[in-house]
Amino acid sequence: MVQISTAFVLFYFAILLVPSVFGIHRYYLVYLYYKNRKKKPLVLPFELLPNVPKVTVQLPIYNEMYVATRLIRAVCDFDYPLDKMEIQVLDDSNDETVSIVEREVELYREKGFQIEHVRRGSREGFKAGALNEGLKRATGEFIAVFDADFLPGADFLKKVVPHFYRGPKVGMVQTRWEHLNRDYSLLTRAQAILLDGHFIIEHTARHRSGCFFNFNGTAGVWRKECIETSGSWSGDTLTEDIDLSYRAQMAGWNFVYLDDVVAPAELPVDMNALKTQQHRWAKGSVQVARKLLPGILKGPYPLRVKIEAFFHLAANFNYLLIALISFLMPISIYVRRQQGWYDLLWVDLPFFLSATWSVSVFYYHSQKGVYEDRFLRIKYILFSLAVGIGLSINNSRAVLEGLFNKPSEFKRTPKYAVVRKGDSWKEKTYRGKLNFTSLVEVFLTINFAVVLVYTISEQLYLSIPFVLIFEVGYLYTSILSIMQSRGGGAGEVIVTPQVAVPFP
Repeated sequence: MVQISTAFVLFYFAILLVPSVFGIHRYYLVYLYYKNRKKKPLVLPFELLPNVPKVTVQLPIYNEMYVATRLIRAVCDFDYPLDKMEIQVLDDSNDETVSIVEREVELYREKGFQIEHVRRGSREGFKAGALNEGLKRATGEFIAVFDADFLPGADFLKKVVPHFYRGPKVGMVQTRWEHLNRDYSLLTRAQAILLDGHFIIEHTARHRSGCFFNFNGTAGVWRKECIETSGSWSGDTLTEDIDLSYRAQMAGWNFVYLDDVVAPAELPVDMNALKTQQHRWAKGSVQVARKLLPGILKGPYPLRVKIEAFFHLAANFNYLLIALISFLMPISIYVRRQQGWYDLLWVDLPFFLSATWSVSVFYYHSQKGVYEDRFLRIKYILFSLAVGIGLSINNSRAVLEGLFNKPSEFKRTPKYAVVRKGDSWKEKTYRGKLNFTSLVEVFLTINFAVVLVYTISEQLYLSIPFVLIFEVGYLYTSILSIMQSRGGGAGEVIVTPQVAVPFP
């Protein structure tokens, strides 16, 4: 029995070691961020450019009846010469969105805009397929892409396009996401913090230190030649944006990241919609890792670039480890208590601190410009960490599907035009429902509640903070999933028959 207990504890420590290494890498990203944050890209003002290039603006949408009009109008408000801008609404919808888009396109075409409503006979290739279809027709030298939930400002193109004149090998310029509904709920606050860490710290650190970084699928502009010579968009992963980004940089193209140009977007307000989005992102990044990481590691790139690419593309494996720790931690606490090894819990401390404290530091620095009050910053960051843990079961499933190359549909994230507190979305058409991962979350909620009572009764005070953050994460994720579930498939689009419009 002692030998089994010893083997279990050693296995548990081995599992803790991996997220600890990824946690230490967060410190490195913060270091790179502060080291390079003043390296602002220098560029000529738009007015001094030798010529005004033509830009094709692509708007890939699928069943977006609540936000399609908002997006089209925002793009048509761009302060850019009409004869130098064409707009493609790449519409794969099969609901009322089709007629909404038709009306808007016709309205702006009558006003003199070069705007086209592009319809396909299927969703083959999903978003990648729609972008490729538009690329065949595109006449612009540059391609701007915006998802349906974005509201770019009127000066977006004038701020971004000049950066392509820094050199002929500039292939893509990505801007920073901002959040229209950051303060809508605790859930949107948590998402905003998690995304801010990516856009404020990660992108800045990677770009300005000369490492690979990725286009985020929207709010960016590509050189058309870069897309075409890098193999174009591919639908063989769920993150066509990361896939093409790495292929383009491996082919010698340079990317630019602008942290001072923002594109506001709507965050998911429904936990089940968020799970759909997170599943797609996690699975897609693992698919890209399987596809491209071997070539990157064998390629003629500096060691630091290879290491950074590995940490970037392999980051979602942390969810699998967090899920495993979630099942092992309660057993570990009980076994060590029964075997009189509780003092060994001090060995956990450096592992947990490197995995959790480093992440807290990472997000703390990303929020310095958002929340002036330090207490608010810390409070929301801790809650965001709990939400990340709560999503680990959902995302672990995605990682395993990506690892074993299980095929799946590209499920879009429902948007409801929810911006301000009080905006209603629960009676709208697009809805999601529970899947089995929610049942696992409920089980872990109950499990950690029992463990929390046990640690308090046994006065195992060192374990309480760690048990508590896992309990809060799974409790919040499972309860919200259940409360917000209203039929339909997780993240699928449920279309009411009276507004359904078939493909032509």
